[in-house]
Amino acid sequence: MQANSILEKRVKAIDCNHFINGEYVSSKNGKTFENINPATEEVLGKVAEGGKEEIDLAVAAAKKALNGPWKKMTTNDRIAVIRRIGDIILERKEELATLESLDTGKPYWLSSTVDIPRAAYNFHFFADYLRAVGTEAYQTDDQAINYAIRRPVGVVGMINPWNLPLLLLTWKMAPGLAAGNTVVIKPAELTPMTATLLGEICREAGVPDGVVNIVHGFGPDSAGSALTEHPDVDAISFTGETTTGKIIMSAAAKSLKKLSYELGGKNPNIIFGDSDLDEVIETTLKSSFINQGEVCLCGSRIYVERSVYDEFLEKFTAKAKELVVGDPFDPKTKVGALVGEEHYERVTKYIQIAQEEGGQILLGGKRPEGMDKGYYIEPTIIVGLTADCRVIREEIFGPVVTVVPFDTEEEVIERANDTHYGLSASIWTNDLRRAHRVAGQIEAGIVWVNTWFLRDLRTPFGGMKQSGIGREGGMHSFEFYSELTNICIKL
Repeated sequence: MQANSILEKRVKAIDCNHFINGEYVSSKNGKTFENINPATEEVLGKVAEGGKEEIDLAVAAAKKALNGPWKKMTTNDRIAVIRRIGDIILERKEELATLESLDTGKPYWLSSTVDIPRAAYNFHFFADYLRAVGTEAYQTDDQAINYAIRRPVGVVGMINPWNLPLLLLTWKMAPGLAAGNTVVIKPAELTPMTATLLGEICREAGVPDGVVNIVHGFGPDSAGSALTEHPDVDAISFTGETTTGKIIMSAAAKSLKKLSYELGGKNPNIIFGDSDLDEVIETTLKSSFINQGEVCLCGSRIYVERSVYDEFLEKFTAKAKELVVGDPFDPKTKVGALVGEEHYERVTKYIQIAQEEGGQILLGGKRPEGMDKGYYIEPTIIVGLTADCRVIREEIFGPVVTVVPFDTEEEVIERANDTHYGLSASIWTNDLRRAHRVAGQIEAGIVWVNTWFLRDLRTPFGGMKQSGIGREGGMHSFEFYSELTNICIKL
């Protein structure tokens, strides 16, 4: 299938080189790999394949820049530069959104209304928030005054996922720069284009050379490993799946780097019988299938009170069946292509496992008819699985949800918490006391009540258990990206 929209013809895919010390450079050994369009399986372009040598150069540039013009900028000047990055992202929204959809397979309307505007807002938010960042001071009777000064951590390695490439990269990068750090970025190899363009945007915005560096490549035994093991990298911020997080933790332990993790999720969506089912279903369609279900916050485990279980299933299945799967550049498309062949095979394998475990596929579970190119899977609804099934317990990261009935509040709380993940949860009820009571017992970093994906960037964001380490957002981001020194003055 060929995407043939005006937008795609106007905005061309780009080859991706590294961005080191303010310049685009190829790999020293000349190695490249192909960037594949997941909607068509065609080659979009070439990507420079970096390794230890490129990471060494990028870290050296970042370390040198740490004490250069970036450090000497006034707070107002740094705020202006960071805000300007956001401004340029908005100026180039069409281009960035097109590249994001070409790389990821997600619908263009989603890239242009969510991913790119939020990426710009990340810079605008943290630039403004920098004015409010302070420290603490204490007077010890008449003996001393203690006050803290805040300084950057240093060189920060940022390893980013493929599902929301620019949005999640800028979520890390904006507070990191605002705190005065320099960064070395390793984008996901499947989605390199918007990260590549961000180097040019930073340069245009006035970011000094060496402050932002981007090295493309793979993870194990390549650029990713070289970055996490590098002795001159002071902190690692990683968003991705839990197994990779464990590998990074082991590598970072050698030099005791600071770590911030946002990892996987197997998030419960709890629907009580007193909720407004039409409102629930409208939002649940998004929390299940938006971005092809490739969002760590998606509610992939749906628990419905038995009194409304049949009605919910009937309405939810009917609405999900209406979702258009197809060309990311067709305005009618609601579900695009999965990011790549390997991930497509992973998701289809889980659907097979669900059937082997006794699950019933109510909807989807296969490639749409007539679409023999591209990594497409229909929205999939599975029922009939027990709590010990793999499809209930393991993160699938695709347009696949399970629906399970429950009878009591105590039962559903136990089921919701019966996982080694703890990223997010949603609760639907019109009983205010129940909402507070249940939300307080769910083991997750964020719990939404009668909504989903509603974010205030001042609030703490992160996961419990194996869904992450630390929190991001507002002051929590600055706590990670800075170090405090307490100064004690004797009176």
